[in-house]
Amino acid sequence: MSSLPHRYPGERLFSFCLIVFSIFIFWRAYLISGFSELSSPGAVPMGASAVMVLAACIAFAQSLKTPAVEGARFFYHCFPVVVGVMMAFIVLYAVLLEQLGFLVTSALFLFITLKALYGRSSLWTLGLTLGALLVIYVIFRLIFQIILPEGIIPEREILANLSRLFGGA
Repeated sequence: MSSLPHRYPGERLFSFCLIVFSIFIFWRAYLISGFSELSSPGAVPMGASAVMVLAACIAFAQSLKTPAVEGARFFYHCFPVVVGVMMAFIVLYAVLLEQLGFLVTSALFLFITLKALYGRSSLWTLGLTLGALLVIYVIFRLIFQIILPEGIIPEREILANLSRLFGGA
């Protein structure tokens, strides 16, 4: 086995796409406030995106120099079925989030993906799902007070009733 680096199928295309994406992010960072001074609001995003552009260019240049791995197949080595399925679940999550709301969509997403990836019992998966959802909800909704999509569960009314029940304002 050779210790020289090898390039897997799709690596050049991915590196090129990273360059394009990084340049787009740099441009969006520039639009924040231009680059008038180092303390301007866009300076840190511009610096971070400039590093992204540089790193993507280095990765692309290296992919041009390295030989391809013999016998490597894209869908087996680089994009297995489980990755495609998870990407489809994430897209479905994004589509359903506004209609069903954060709690229902996240519970379904967590339960289905945990069950599929770990294959544990339904009770274990349900417990982990509810525990994770509770922690996420408490942190983002109650502590940071981020408004999450409500959907089919009347969350505001439930929180108002709980607040009245426990003597809150």
